[in-house]
Amino acid sequence: MITDDRMPAGSSFPPLGPLVDRANHLVRSVAVPSLVQLALRIALAVPFWRSGVLKWAGFLQLNDTAVTLFSDEFMLHLPGGPYHFPAPAVMAFLSGCGEIMFPVLLILGLGTRFAALGLLFMTLIVELTVPDGWPIHLTWAAMALGIMAYGPGRISLDHLLCRLRSAHR
Repeated sequence: MITDDRMPAGSSFPPLGPLVDRANHLVRSVAVPSLVQLALRIALAVPFWRSGVLKWAGFLQLNDTAVTLFSDEFMLHLPGGPYHFPAPAVMAFLSGCGEIMFPVLLILGLGTRFAALGLLFMTLIVELTVPDGWPIHLTWAAMALGIMAYGPGRISLDHLLCRLRSAHR
């Protein structure tokens, strides 16, 4: 807590310490940790979900564009490269599955840390594919790491399952 600095006699300004404390309390009441964790999960899930939805023509059926992207357009920018993706149909399928499953798990807060790890790995692959996109990729990586470090929060199935498990002991 901030100490109350005394103002000289006759000053019309209120002490700064209590004012800063009230402002700090107001900010902390808006940024409740569970709400912040939910917002992080949603913010990370949305771009991957939107990309994943575009890859599918039906249940477990990739559209032609998804495979074409991995075979003709996307390249891995590694030293000595760029290189074509190995097994483009398999890579498109795995990418499409991850971009749908991991965001759903994040939104539900189920297996949250593992879903965030999966999206962190996908972010690294995306960065190798589109190196000029590093500012947004860095943001995705920071969100994934935050979720992995601090967990899903109270607004999650993981939290509910932990409470149920501890109640049965």
